[in-house]
Amino acid sequence: MDNFGTGYSSIGLLDLIPLDALKLDRLFTNDLEKPSKRAIIHAIIVMAESLGLEVIAEGVESQDEVRSLSELGCQVMQGYFYSKPMKPDVVGEWILNHDKNYSFLSKV
Repeated sequence: MDNFGTGYSSIGLLDLIPLDALKLDRLFTNDLEKPSKRAIIHAIIVMAESLGLEVIAEGVESQDEVRSLSELGCQVMQGYFYSKPMKPDVVGEWILNHDKNYSFLSKV
């Protein structure tokens, strides 16, 4: 479920739609120094894990965000920290040439 927590991606739909992952909206992943944001993200991750869902954090832009999200239990992240959007014809080359530690395909 993309952009979880905003718009039509409601918590009430989690048991109605067959899902394997929640993509946590950038709204939640910014301001990670705020205890309230951290508590909300942690609660979503715990809930998702209990439902057998993977959590993907969107909009990760810094090493500090990677560290904070990892501490909260998030293992998959995407965002400008890893790469800006790119055309399909360059993705393969980027994967081959990019440091595997920062690949969007790697789990933290």
